[in-house]
Amino acid sequence: MKSWLSGLSAIIVAAALLAFAVPAHAAKRVALVIGNNDYRNVPKLQKAVNDARTMGDTLKQLGFSVMVAENLNRQAFSETLLAFDRTVEPGDTAFFFYAGHGFEIMGQNFLLPTDVPAATEGQEELVRDASVLADRIVERLQNKKARTSILVFDACRNNPFERAGTRAVAGGGGLAPMTQLPEGVFSVFSAGPRQTALDRLSNDDTNPNSVFTRTFARELLQPGENLVQVAQRTRRLVSEAAETVKHKQIPVYFDQMVDDVFLNGAVKELADAAKDAIKPSAPPQQVAALPPVSVPKLPKEDSVNAPIASFSRHNGGWTVVFSIADPTLGISWRMGDAGDFRETGFIDTLDPRTRKRMPNPSIELPADAPAGTIQLRYVDTLGEMQGPFPIRFDPDAALIRDQRKILDMTATSWLSFREFNGLLVYYTHLMSYRCAIREVRIGIDSAVPDKVLKMPACNSRDPSAIPSDAQPYLKLAPQTKSVSVELTYRDGSVSEIKTFRR
Repeated sequence: MKSWLSGLSAIIVAAALLAFAVPAHAAKRVALVIGNNDYRNVPKLQKAVNDARTMGDTLKQLGFSVMVAENLNRQAFSETLLAFDRTVEPGDTAFFFYAGHGFEIMGQNFLLPTDVPAATEGQEELVRDASVLADRIVERLQNKKARTSILVFDACRNNPFERAGTRAVAGGGGLAPMTQLPEGVFSVFSAGPRQTALDRLSNDDTNPNSVFTRTFARELLQPGENLVQVAQRTRRLVSEAAETVKHKQIPVYFDQMVDDVFLNGAVKELADAAKDAIKPSAPPQQVAALPPVSVPKLPKEDSVNAPIASFSRHNGGWTVVFSIADPTLGISWRMGDAGDFRETGFIDTLDPRTRKRMPNPSIELPADAPAGTIQLRYVDTLGEMQGPFPIRFDPDAALIRDQRKILDMTATSWLSFREFNGLLVYYTHLMSYRCAIREVRIGIDSAVPDKVLKMPACNSRDPSAIPSDAQPYLKLAPQTKSVSVELTYRDGSVSEIKTFRR
């Protein structure tokens, strides 16, 4: 410590900076780590359990109260998640780690319990019903009001349903990107889309952990690094290690945190000074112990696969589409905790699971609908009412997520060239979905976007409308050959640089 930081001044400065780096609102740190090796009907894994144990030891060193669970079937998976739910309180930092088989179906990620059945072409619903929806874990932590939720998935292995002589289930052996995360959530995947994660670098590699977990666990313990830095260093080191065996594995992360989170302190000198300063009067906080895995049977209303919803904004208002894992005979809803439930009705389609008309899975909300909670319930195939399940509606956050998703899906339409009294480049598409964008940069005949495009302010009442006085194009020199573009989204994340050529 430098000489000018002495006595009481040193204590005050160090303690204040430490409090800024590690927010006091995180009441405690709790973690659940799961490793599944012993699958009954799909290929077994070798290192998932070891990965969970290593992560458990690592998180304990970082002050987490940790539950480690191994080789969970569907019922045990549900009970373990319920036990973890009971430990999370408002303001907590919650960490979820999963190593095992994961599977993507229609853009949704499912974590596979050890008793997941073997499945072939056309049996996607069999896999869905027997597995745990990853998005639901995020939602559960949101419902418990955790301030920071960290989810890590070392599950991007080969398709577990591929077998010689059969057509595989229509899905992916890896996991789909989780780009539409709520505020306060940070997720890390051991490999990028359509990539597989290495268990080992060669047959001579005796490390008990996968290439990702051995690297990530080590980086978590580096002092003075925030989560983004940990994820970035892990991505680089894992990618470099995989390249040595001619394999492409680039871990990805998605950041929606409100805090700059340091799990092993900010600046080590300041952390030590602050710790010494508070030691005589305030002993270190004791983290509450987690309950054992053995818990009462999971109640139906707290099902792991509780309904979720997606929100889409259009000129007339909001379309809300519910996703319910169980076959249903009817769906009803209301806004808030009081009032009558309204039926959604039916569509002219037969549900092959029930052989009855399919309940309408969507509802409409007005454009000026305020934030609130949608209470959803449904009738199962036994005629029993399930729910109500709370689904949070935040119009501002939903608008940003919806437009961000559209931008990601339509990246080839961000810019377009036209000849009209000279060469023009239009960015009408970006203007239409500007509510999800903080800044647009372009580079003319350059791979480095270095110019900022002017965008009108977001109008949440009519978000896709372009103001009459806005100019959605730029005039370019006739010899221009290409324009590169990079978006900074409202959540602070940055897109890949896209290059558009004439």
